[in-house]
Amino acid sequence: MAEAASATKDNEERRRSILAAAAELMCERGFADTRIADVAKRSEVSSALVIYYFGTRDRLLVEALTLYEEEFYRAMSETMSNAPAFADRIDRIVSSCCVARADDESPGDWGLWLDVWAMATRHPEIAAVRKLQDTKWRALLEDVVREGIESGEIPEVNARYFALTFTALLDGLAIQCALADSEVTPAVAYEMAMSYAETALDVELPRLMRSAS
Repeated sequence: MAEAASATKDNEERRRSILAAAAELMCERGFADTRIADVAKRSEVSSALVIYYFGTRDRLLVEALTLYEEEFYRAMSETMSNAPAFADRIDRIVSSCCVARADDESPGDWGLWLDVWAMATRHPEIAAVRKLQDTKWRALLEDVVREGIESGEIPEVNARYFALTFTALLDGLAIQCALADSEVTPAVAYEMAMSYAETALDVELPRLMRSAS
């Protein structure tokens, strides 16, 4: 029994290592240009083992994307627990979307979502991942707003509607930051988002510009 449990644990750790490697490569190269051979090399296993665990390249990349997003929400949940004040929580969420990159850098995390949004129109599995993660994204914002209302930090508002509009705004601003737009810089995007939140929530928000990572 102990040997079987150990083998199961080893398999799961190896599987997660492969998924982590695939996620890294997708951020660097994009979904379409990430190959099984590249993932195998990055995770220091054979291509045959990658195929054994996941079957197809698309299945591997979809599961890697899912794991990547689970890690994002785990980290976001942790940073929310360390930021009890409503203003700090909103700041950290906005800061996580307004990330600068150098001219020679790839778009990184948000660049991966550019791929997801583009491919979701013709790839059912990716469309399902996109739908699930957008639901989580909106729910996170909605929970933050509801908790702010309950604590008396912000007035009564339609938390669901705010979450829908604010996440749409943040996604659009994150795209501009990922593309290194010359006008919608991270600082400008941050100010746009915070100004909208102040108006929609009828509350004054300090500008802290703290990273969610």
